[in-house]
Amino acid sequence: MKFRAIDICYIGLFTAFMMIGANITSIIPFMVIGGVPITLQTFFAILAGAILGSRLGAISMIVYTIVGLAGAPVFARFSGGIGDIVSPTFGFIVSFIFTSYIVGKIIEKKPTFLMFITASLIGLVVNYIIGTNWMYFAYQLWAAAPDGFTYKIAWLWMAAPLPKDIILSICAGLFAMRLHRTIKIRQFSVPAK
Repeated sequence: MKFRAIDICYIGLFTAFMMIGANITSIIPFMVIGGVPITLQTFFAILAGAILGSRLGAISMIVYTIVGLAGAPVFARFSGGIGDIVSPTFGFIVSFIFTSYIVGKIIEKKPTFLMFITASLIGLVVNYIIGTNWMYFAYQLWAAAPDGFTYKIAWLWMAAPLPKDIILSICAGLFAMRLHRTIKIRQFSVPAK
């Protein structure tokens, strides 16, 4: 797999966006619900796939994950390190890779207004399914679950950030579509021959 200089720049840019998005709300301590911090990561994961495409979008999320696991404080609440793998919220970090990839794949097939919005909302669904299920199983298997914790409660916790994430997902789709039409960034993410 060959990368051009512009590809590496875009990967680095979206890795940095994720680092910022993970901690932009950390200055507001009440923005944590059920152990899940309210962040802008889903927005940037969707945007990465929509703008960079499936391959580069997913790679930027993989780089973000590796940087965090290596110990840099880039995950939500400025955490980082290999120990985060056992965190109940680590599934959301894993989901960003799949979210970007799937959003990018959908848009690559048909870059229309409807597809940008649809892909963004599907990306949000992927993010929630992977992240919430990981959280539930983490609490059941290795983390100390709160009293009375059930699968239904895990999903109820996700109801609080859901309206924000739906709005931001649609905004990510609209922004990516506008950028795609304006500067044709897709031409930069085609592999060099």
